[in-house]
Amino acid sequence: MLHLLRIEWMKLKNYRTFWILSILYIVSVFGANYIIYRIQQSIYEAKIKGTKGMAEMLLGGRPYSFPDTWQTTANVSSFVLFIPGLIMIICLTNEYSYKTHRQNIIDGITRNQFIFAKIGLAFLIALLSTLVVFVTAFLFGVTDGHSSFDTEKIHYIALYLLQSFSYVMMAVLMGVFLKRGGLSIGIYFLYSVVLENALAFYLNRHFDYAGRYLPLETTDVLIPFPNIQEVTKRFVPEPNYSAVFVAALIYLVLYIFISIKKFETSDL
Repeated sequence: MLHLLRIEWMKLKNYRTFWILSILYIVSVFGANYIIYRIQQSIYEAKIKGTKGMAEMLLGGRPYSFPDTWQTTANVSSFVLFIPGLIMIICLTNEYSYKTHRQNIIDGITRNQFIFAKIGLAFLIALLSTLVVFVTAFLFGVTDGHSSFDTEKIHYIALYLLQSFSYVMMAVLMGVFLKRGGLSIGIYFLYSVVLENALAFYLNRHFDYAGRYLPLETTDVLIPFPNIQEVTKRFVPEPNYSAVFVAALIYLVLYIFISIKKFETSDL
């Protein structure tokens, strides 16, 4: 596997689009959290002056203090998780566009090794994405400075790894089935950002919150925003987090299994 991943690295290290999207993801994670952090600071300053508002009710006191910073940063960062997915789609569909997957197999790599290398790359992308979130959460927690270092809610970083791996593996699945970069990117972006959210809203409203069990929604539900989580409990039933977690794992296994079977049996 290490040999296969080294081959993947050779393909990526001089690929400008990969680096541009990677930098965009890092900037987006930090930028999105910085916006919420500044809103939090503004609320705190207003609270000192004796004013309150809706934003204070939703954001709470200090969501970027330890230990809430782990949960807050993971939640906010999930809104830009489509970027690692785009990176994975481009890495995979380029193989079809430039026929390098055929050349790899001619050179002695089996179909099984090729697709496992892509799954390994997907996990590395998810792992590095999670590392960015971990560092961002830590920096904001230290910068906020209103509580000492605490790992009480650090499990949300592990849940973010599950979430990011699910997003990236869905990208692999679409790349294997559609093979064309533009089409795969368009459908992936439309589904992950727009379609599933709309469908989840409809199912939650009309079918007893069944929308929580949609493929990507399962991982989204596992990382709620700290204070909003407490507010929504008053109006909607709390999810069965164990069932949602199991559903997320099942979807992830299906992404991997179907991607392997599809690549092994499809025409090159």
